[in-house]
Amino acid sequence: MKALNRIIEQARACPMRIVLSEAEDSRILLAAQRAQREGVARIVLVGDALRIRDAAVVHEVDLAGMEIVDPATSALTPALGEALLELRRHKGMTAEAAAREVQTPLCFANLMVRLGHADGSVSGAVNTTADVVRTAIQIIGVDPAFSLVSSFFLMMLCEPFHMMKGGLIFSDCALVVDPDEKQLAEIAMAAADSAQSLLIDETPRVAMLSFSTNGSAHHAAVDKVVHATQIVQARRPDLAIDGDVQLDAAIVAEIADRKIPHSHVHGHANVLVFPNLDAGNIGYKLAERIGGAKAVGPLLQGLRKPANDLSRGCSVEDVYHVIAVTAAQAQSAQVKAAVV
Repeated sequence: MKALNRIIEQARACPMRIVLSEAEDSRILLAAQRAQREGVARIVLVGDALRIRDAAVVHEVDLAGMEIVDPATSALTPALGEALLELRRHKGMTAEAAAREVQTPLCFANLMVRLGHADGSVSGAVNTTADVVRTAIQIIGVDPAFSLVSSFFLMMLCEPFHMMKGGLIFSDCALVVDPDEKQLAEIAMAAADSAQSLLIDETPRVAMLSFSTNGSAHHAAVDKVVHATQIVQARRPDLAIDGDVQLDAAIVAEIADRKIPHSHVHGHANVLVFPNLDAGNIGYKLAERIGGAKAVGPLLQGLRKPANDLSRGCSVEDVYHVIAVTAAQAQSAQVKAAVV
């Protein structure tokens, strides 16, 4: 079964409440209808209820089973406004500003997630990435295990011509421009958690990518990767991780055997951590455009609860897939919270 199909099946096994804040957009409505019908998620639409219903009529979308929450009339609005005020008071937010801000669907949706009225949010078909990420960080907040939010792509190699098969995590390809060694270590650990959530029945195997393998080159850029790897090894000694490692040694067992005598990954990496955003962005686009991989993302990692960004050029299928991924992340977050 393809990696993405496994994620969809996982989401369907225990549907989570996923809130969508751009519910007048036809792509959001059509993807929501599919997700609701197929049992991938329990959909909550946030926005002007009349306009959402009018849009559903225009685009022939059946809203059966979906919950519509209008910030202008919802019984939740006063409590969410108070929560926002307490959350942002130290930044100078006033009661009047909180009352205005809570009326915006993006803010309202993320407050629902923060306060447990929803399990995850998906936005970005209309809102900018900057607005989506900033709101998620300010309202949902950063996971206490991390100090920053980063991103990843779920890359799927499922075509007959792919010599490698299955899913890979590429990180960070969209947010953190030039991480220092501590930040790079956190990105690696968050990416390993993303693999644990989404690469069903696979153990995370992390490659800290570089132009050097096992000390074959000497440069400050290599030192950063080596030191980041050491930080991860100290904090997560059970995690399979190699670094510094070139891409071929990360994914080709024969090359890993020659170049890394004491490898923990053995050329079977399923998490590729790039040293900076230049490498990450170029890498995922090469895999997508030349290698024929399907890219889902960028997705966010390192938040307390799931919130994901869409491209404003997204398709209905893109939205549907991100809903499924967000639901799977929410399942994992729920399990983690129960353990803690």
